[in-house]
Amino acid sequence: MDILSTLLGFLFVLNIVLAGVIIFLERKDAGATWAWLMVLFFVPLLGFILYLIFGQNLSRKRLFDWEDMKKIGIEDLIQRQIHSLKEYRFPFKNDASFRYQDLIYMHLLNNEALLTQDNEVTLFTHGEDKFDSLLKDMEAAEDHIHLQYYILKKDQLGKRILEKLIEKAKQGVKIRVLYDEMGSRRTRRSFFKDLLAAGGEVAVFFPSKIPFINLRLNYRNHRKLVIIDGKVGYVGGFNIGDEYLGLNPKFGYWRDTHLRIEGSSSLAMQTRFILDWNQASRSKKIAYDLRYFPVSSFSGNAGVQIVTSGPDSEWEQIKNGYIKMISSAKQSIYIQTPYFIPDVSLLDSLRIASLTGVDVRIMIPNKPDHLFVYWATYSYIGELLKAGVKIYIYDNGFIHAKTIVVDDIISSVGTANIDVRSFRLNFEVNAFLYDQALSEKLSTVFMNDCKKSKPLTLDGYNERPLIIKLKESISRLLSPIL
Repeated sequence: MDILSTLLGFLFVLNIVLAGVIIFLERKDAGATWAWLMVLFFVPLLGFILYLIFGQNLSRKRLFDWEDMKKIGIEDLIQRQIHSLKEYRFPFKNDASFRYQDLIYMHLLNNEALLTQDNEVTLFTHGEDKFDSLLKDMEAAEDHIHLQYYILKKDQLGKRILEKLIEKAKQGVKIRVLYDEMGSRRTRRSFFKDLLAAGGEVAVFFPSKIPFINLRLNYRNHRKLVIIDGKVGYVGGFNIGDEYLGLNPKFGYWRDTHLRIEGSSSLAMQTRFILDWNQASRSKKIAYDLRYFPVSSFSGNAGVQIVTSGPDSEWEQIKNGYIKMISSAKQSIYIQTPYFIPDVSLLDSLRIASLTGVDVRIMIPNKPDHLFVYWATYSYIGELLKAGVKIYIYDNGFIHAKTIVVDDIISSVGTANIDVRSFRLNFEVNAFLYDQALSEKLSTVFMNDCKKSKPLTLDGYNERPLIIKLKESISRLLSPIL
């Protein structure tokens, strides 16, 4: 008994010390601190091991080298845009950009996101359409294809994409493929052996130091980007896998949103790809030269900013962009997201918008792919119902789109979900769109999806069973670390 008492006493003291470590490391976020302390309290010692796996802090680490961008003049362009906006002499090409120049300025100042106004944007909501277009553009590539996905599977679709990349590599096109090891954990490097033999290059973001075991479960690269010849770029929610074509019976039809952008914003995507590639492939870095930043003339007129965020950033740029859009709304806010775990600032902005008469509508899936996230989503949705927000449960498969449309004038499409993981823990990229015609298209898509959804009423929500309320409560407590 004396030995057992001594051991328990030691574990108790150790738990207090570990709790103090967590409090010190998480002092900027009280919600995350309390969530981790709860885990530590209920599963002593093991809770701290979980913290080491899930809760590492990258905020002070510099992962990406921005210095070489000076060689191609991006820094000068950014400073010129900032100064011309401050002096009210920026040459806006459409009314949407002019009306939201404060949002543009914020992204320029805090994310170095250039505004380009010569873009032609094509919207995709079906996987087959998106990948048919991508394969067609890849076939037309003459110089390079840069492809980056969080999930890249070795299934039927993955093989189709890989075969095209091998074909182009044999024609002399420079091929680079970057994928996240955790998202693509079932894809081995051997899958790319024929591409490597043809001269292509492959890099892995945050690979494991131990074979088949990756302890870095947070801080994943969730971005999906393709840049072709520095002229065409793709960004949005679709990964590479058969389920994104609706071939997984668990999810059924896969409803997502993706963009094809032909214009100068493809060069902003190129910059992001090069930064990510050079971090992941330090032995084969890409030089910033005109091969990847060709001087071209584009005929589009859509204003676009490519905004990125990650755990190494001082600001939560994409979340701040959402809040700024929401706070500017006068008539309507339409949001589609597979996960809805907002922090207090975003939750309050939506609640205030609804209480001031703005038509706020949020669409979420009818089925979970992550159970705790799913029930935490319902917990937050319940709060907004009380404020008059309209909630729609998509009932035609699984909705994975990450979109927000404000007043049918501006919009955002990208990889960031409305949750803590996207805002603080993952590396994300969104296109902020200053184009009324495109925003109206996204609004129409939302309304058509409403016809395939079930409205969730406050009365219906209040009648949910006790077991559901219990699941929501537990998931809500853990939401800061989901």
